[in-house]
Amino acid sequence: MKGKLRLIVSTILMVLLVTATMMAGVAEAQEEPGADKTLSPYFFVKGQDDGVDKVALKSTKVEAKIAGVIADVTVEQVYKNEGTKPIEAIYIFPASTRAAVYAMKMAIGGRTLTAEIKRREEARKDYEKAKQEGKSASLLEQQRPNVFQMNVANILPGDVIKVELKYTELIVPTDGVYEFVYPTVVGPRYSNAQKAAAPQSEQWVENPYLRQGEGALSTLDIDVKLSSPMPVSELATPSHKTNVSYSGATFAEVRLDNKESRGGVKDFILKYRLSGKSIGSGLMLYDDGAEKFFLLMVEPQKDVKLNQIPPREYMFIIDVSGSMIGFPLEITKKLLKDLIGSLRPTDTFNVLLFSGGSSVMAEKAIPATPDNIQKAITLIDKQRGGGGTELLPALKHAFSIPPAEKNVSRTVVIATDGYVTVEKEAFDLIRSNLDKLNVFTFGIGTSVNRYLLEGMARVGKGEPFVVTKPEEAAAMADKLRKMLDTPVLAKVKVDFGLMATKDLEPEHVPDVLANRPIAIFGKYTGEPEGVVTVKGIAGDGTVTQKIDVSKVKPLKANSALKYLWARDRVARLADYNRLGQDSALVKEVTELGLKYSLLTDYTSFVAVDTEVRLKDGKAVTVRQPLPLPEGVSDYAVGASRSDGAKYLSRPMPAAAPAEYKAKKADKLESNDLPGQPESDISKQTVIPSVVELSKLVTAKEINRSDVETAIKNALPALNRAAVSNALKGTAVIKITIGPDGKVIRAERKNGTLSNVDSLIEILKQIVFPSTPNGAEITATLTAGK
Repeated sequence: MKGKLRLIVSTILMVLLVTATMMAGVAEAQEEPGADKTLSPYFFVKGQDDGVDKVALKSTKVEAKIAGVIADVTVEQVYKNEGTKPIEAIYIFPASTRAAVYAMKMAIGGRTLTAEIKRREEARKDYEKAKQEGKSASLLEQQRPNVFQMNVANILPGDVIKVELKYTELIVPTDGVYEFVYPTVVGPRYSNAQKAAAPQSEQWVENPYLRQGEGALSTLDIDVKLSSPMPVSELATPSHKTNVSYSGATFAEVRLDNKESRGGVKDFILKYRLSGKSIGSGLMLYDDGAEKFFLLMVEPQKDVKLNQIPPREYMFIIDVSGSMIGFPLEITKKLLKDLIGSLRPTDTFNVLLFSGGSSVMAEKAIPATPDNIQKAITLIDKQRGGGGTELLPALKHAFSIPPAEKNVSRTVVIATDGYVTVEKEAFDLIRSNLDKLNVFTFGIGTSVNRYLLEGMARVGKGEPFVVTKPEEAAAMADKLRKMLDTPVLAKVKVDFGLMATKDLEPEHVPDVLANRPIAIFGKYTGEPEGVVTVKGIAGDGTVTQKIDVSKVKPLKANSALKYLWARDRVARLADYNRLGQDSALVKEVTELGLKYSLLTDYTSFVAVDTEVRLKDGKAVTVRQPLPLPEGVSDYAVGASRSDGAKYLSRPMPAAAPAEYKAKKADKLESNDLPGQPESDISKQTVIPSVVELSKLVTAKEINRSDVETAIKNALPALNRAAVSNALKGTAVIKITIGPDGKVIRAERKNGTLSNVDSLIEILKQIVFPSTPNGAEITATLTAGK
């Protein structure tokens, strides 16, 4: 009887909670007075017909011309105000991480305005001034190397404004296959930063999204013209239905099918192969009269014998957070089953699963015996997904595990959708461990965060992979396995001989994987002459390739080389510089952007009309609602908010997640993953408040109240870390904050707590108020009172 009564009460409570959540979920996403909010996406809610056109972007047209290994892309966005009130449109959209955006123009009322490249602050100031004066204007800013923001001001009722941007990118083949990718949608990003204290450059994270399964509200048209010096032997578009026409053996045109006009919910992917499965080595030159640029591409050695391969150790880091629920997590399971199931008996491996916390399968790598492999596959297969995406603590956890034996080659494979905002911090952490391991990444989903995935692989001297369909998992796993089984071309040296070169990108030639070319950008002076020699160590000895420079002439058609060189340099500087950390690097990136007319973190394009068009009233700001990437569930939006139920995507489980359990998770059981709700609500235990901010000392340059609020907003995460690590005592932590409000450094100064790494990692993710020159604060945290 008591059991039935308990069940009835639990059921009533659940119904009440779900009902309240559903009512809150349909509420307009408006900020409550005094409410503490984090930067998180929310669901688009169609309001009453108030005369405001909330979907200003009507269409996107993409025209790409691929010649050899270089793509030149023109993107036209059409904005139209079909309402009765003037509006300002804000649109967040993605781009390739390799894109060098070098031009923009705006067309309105028969007039075409060429945008200027300016310092980010200056461009924003010009745009805001034009908006206030009633002039139409457009502003293109880079929020991440693969996330852009377009602002279009004062679109009057009936107006049609066209904004065109141009970019170029290098297409590097892998295994003889070239791949052109045009990303179409930015997935929702997880962030625990406080909205009120976050800088303008981070506000884009809070953007409206449509519900799962709802198509894009704007149309998409893509036209790719491919020309090659060699015949095109194979061509495919696995992402979308297209129409392909050929004009001879070396030219093909690929157009998006009309039925795919609402297909902007996943990356457009075009793959092609040229006749012959080898990749040609070569040199490209360009002379603009003031500077001279080159691109060197060299094919590495191919496969070697199995007995030449040394023992290897693998760490598989798997994202099982809320955004991975459904399609992404199911792909991950299949992918890892294929990878782990094919390990050699001489290999060792481990598995780390993470969401809001992280746990490992074993304390150190274990032999790849059939029994251990089956245990790992069973563990992975039981994961359901849930919780936030705390990537940094997971990486630190994995990197802290010592190798199972000396002289072993360690490889880390990270499987995630990348929906986080700590890209540069992850790069720094990987770079600091380069002497211990190399990193490969698997992006899981139809519109992943390629900047994070490619950046982690780049600094980790590995290779990024993206899996968009379940049937691709086995092929991708096989592709990675072949790369890992084949020794890299190590200790690569390039001798340019008589060719006087400078400003090489990359500065140091990385280890090269089989069937992937070396690509080196740079400048040269004088006349191109002599022989370029490339040497490296492979499994069976030294490899040498030579290129006769005298046979290569500078071509005007290679003008993209200067943009690509500058983009590569900017990418390297960005990897080595957390925003605002190093003023010298910020200055160098800014000067590169201004000199080469390049969109960067610190330079933006702005176009301002000369006519005053809005003389009375004020434009209403509308954010273009984005569709969820195909296969991504509503939980990617709902589970990311921490400031109230009104932002939940749909009724969420009332149970507290397992990460709240007050125990140390040093070994992972199949159903003991932090961040996953258990099925029985009566078994849940809510974590107590065990961490408090007992003392705070701030510099006069920063508002103490804002700092205190920001730290207190992070207390739930600090509580979880303290409980998981059984922390008890006091820690005095010094935090150095950059001008943009991001934490540059956090370190323990003194106190009775010594093991505070988990707390520091959380503090590093806080975004504090911005200051002209940064600031230092000292926070005293007390745990376990």
